[in-house]
Amino acid sequence: MKPVRTVLAEACARWPAGAERARIQPEIWQLACHVLQWPLERLLAHGDTPLDETAVSRLEHLAARRRAGEPLAYLTGETEFWSLPLCVSPAVLVPRPETEILIEQALARMPAGCVARVLDLGTGSGAIALALQRERPHAQIVAVDRQAPALAVAARNARRHGLPVTFLQGHWAAAIAGRSVDMVVSNPPYIEHGDPCLAEAGLCHEPRTALAGGADGLRDLRAVIADAARVLVGGGWLLMEHGNQQGAAVRALLAQAGFGEIGTHKDYAGWERVSGGRHG
Repeated sequence: MKPVRTVLAEACARWPAGAERARIQPEIWQLACHVLQWPLERLLAHGDTPLDETAVSRLEHLAARRRAGEPLAYLTGETEFWSLPLCVSPAVLVPRPETEILIEQALARMPAGCVARVLDLGTGSGAIALALQRERPHAQIVAVDRQAPALAVAARNARRHGLPVTFLQGHWAAAIAGRSVDMVVSNPPYIEHGDPCLAEAGLCHEPRTALAGGADGLRDLRAVIADAARVLVGGGWLLMEHGNQQGAAVRALLAQAGFGEIGTHKDYAGWERVSGGRHG
């Protein structure tokens, strides 16, 4: 049997030397922690522990899938968003750090203690709804998705954290059957259907229905804006994540739909990422 330190070194050595190997090393250690069900501290302290063939085989299999571009979160079944550990599966997108900009902007419009009614359209793993519910426990949050497998993941995450988000299956705001809300948040599909990035390692493993937003990437953003205009109370806010080249187009769509106080907020890399406006 090989010691765990040797197995990890051999797994890393299968990547090209240089920056790529240095980048992947922490991920291989995460995979080892997942396989062994060890905390990182134990892995660091007990590198000489021999691994049986079953553990070695499983780690090598997961490492090979990672080399093929499968997201680390799908291999471990978990990721973190807004300091919340979340279950994920290929039924949902892996939450991205830039989506936290949407959380920040929503919270800025939801004073502590508020009882706002919030609608999350296209919830996926539930990341946005659950982050908002944790920060604003008095808010009434409803999260909608068309896909039952995605809602199952979101509901599991809600149970895990004891957060009382209501999940509904349906097509955008039609799921709430005419009820009105104070805020709509959404991270809809916004990549152009023919964009080569959809075939790249990583994205090709994630659900295409949650990524591709029609020929121009704006199909679902238009739908969210139209639905928000229908269900928002006067003075209610719509906030949406979008592609880093779509800010101007989204602002124009918001203006056409009659929204005011329209603005766009940049992500941590300086790209326009979240746009929104006030209804009525």
